[in-house]
Amino acid sequence: MKLIKNLSEHKKITLWLAIIWTAIVTYFCLASFNELPQISVDNFDKLGHITFHFGITFLWFLAFRFKFLNENKKALIKAFLFSFFYGITIEICQDQFTATRTGDVMDVVANISGSFLAIIFIILCIKYSRNTAEN
Repeated sequence: MKLIKNLSEHKKITLWLAIIWTAIVTYFCLASFNELPQISVDNFDKLGHITFHFGITFLWFLAFRFKFLNENKKALIKAFLFSFFYGITIEICQDQFTATRTGDVMDVVANISGSFLAIIFIILCIKYSRNTAEN
């Protein structure tokens, strides 16, 4: 929990990490990768969506928590809602504005799964840090 404590002392870093991660996710979701070799594992891209949205939810939680809100519950809700609506927006953009990508409802499900995994992880970290602080 030292990492979270250290990040809370560097509020600008948490915001920039969230912005940079979101920009990287946006690039990977909207860029064409047709030139690259294809991986033929069923639903392999869903793992990417889960990972992307785990990161988005976790990093935006840190940004909301330490930069703006100073409250875990509100920061968790805002981070989840950001990830949820961002994921839907990206799927719409893939469908409407790219020639090589399509929107997929199952990608949204994977996005939500990643967000929920992040929330579970965050809650466990909060409980662990409270338990260690009490001891």
